[in-house]
Amino acid sequence: MIRRPPRSTLSSSSAASDVYKRQVYEERRSLGAALYLFLIAIFLSSAMLYLAENKVQPEYFSSIPQTMWWSIITLTTVGYGDVSPITPLGQVFGAITAVMGVMSVALLTGIVASGFSSQMSRRKQIVEAEIAEALSDGVISEEEEKHIEELRKKLNLSEEHVESITEILKHERENK
Repeated sequence: MIRRPPRSTLSSSSAASDVYKRQVYEERRSLGAALYLFLIAIFLSSAMLYLAENKVQPEYFSSIPQTMWWSIITLTTVGYGDVSPITPLGQVFGAITAVMGVMSVALLTGIVASGFSSQMSRRKQIVEAEIAEALSDGVISEEEEKHIEELRKKLNLSEEHVESITEILKHERENK
C-alpha cells in the first residue's frame, strides 16, 4: 500500500467524534435504560436520605430536591464531601447510594465500551471481506487497492491495521 502522511489531529478527533455519536445513537436504548435507572436511584436515594437526615441537618437536607445535590454527587462518584450523612441510618443509605453510583457508572461505561468494540469488529470484518475478495485471484490490483484505501479511510482504520489484515489473509491463502 502507498504510505501517506498521518492524518491531522483535528481530522482524527472529528472522526472519533463521529464514531462516538454513531455509537451513542446505536446504543440509545441501552443508554436510555441505564439513565432511567440512574434517575430512579437519584430519586430513591434523595428520599431515603431526606427521611434519615432532615431532622438533624435541616440546613443541608431541607427537602428532597435539596437532597438531590448530595445524591447526584454521590452517585456520580464525585463525592465533594461538602455534605455527608451523620446518622447511622443516613450513613447506611449513603453507603448504598455510593455502591449504586459505582454500579451505574460501570454500567454506562460498559455499554459505551461494548458498542465501540462491536463497531470496530464490524469495520474490521468489512475490510477483511473486501481484502479477501481482492485476493481471490491471488493479486490485489491497483483498482482494488484504491477501493480498499477508500474503505479504510471511510471506516477510520489505520494503514497498519489494513496491512496486517492483508498479510494475514495472504499467509492463509498461501498455506491452503
